[in-house]
Amino acid sequence: MTEQPIWRKSSRSSSNQGNCVEVADNLPARVLVRDSKDRQGPVLSFGPAGWRAFVRAVAAD
Repeated sequence: MTEQPIWRKSSRSSSNQGNCVEVADNLPARVLVRDSKDRQGPVLSFGPAGWRAFVRAVAAD
């Protein structure tokens, strides 16, 4: 059985402008990110180390 992503709205997403990303971090060895307005569209996939580096870089801004 393949695990299915459990999507949640990012805590950093805007609540009033519709600029939202969803994150699925329940899967082993990867984190998925997508645009909440285009749920059938492309999905970015990060390994754990890549995701941590991305979050650190974004948080530094």
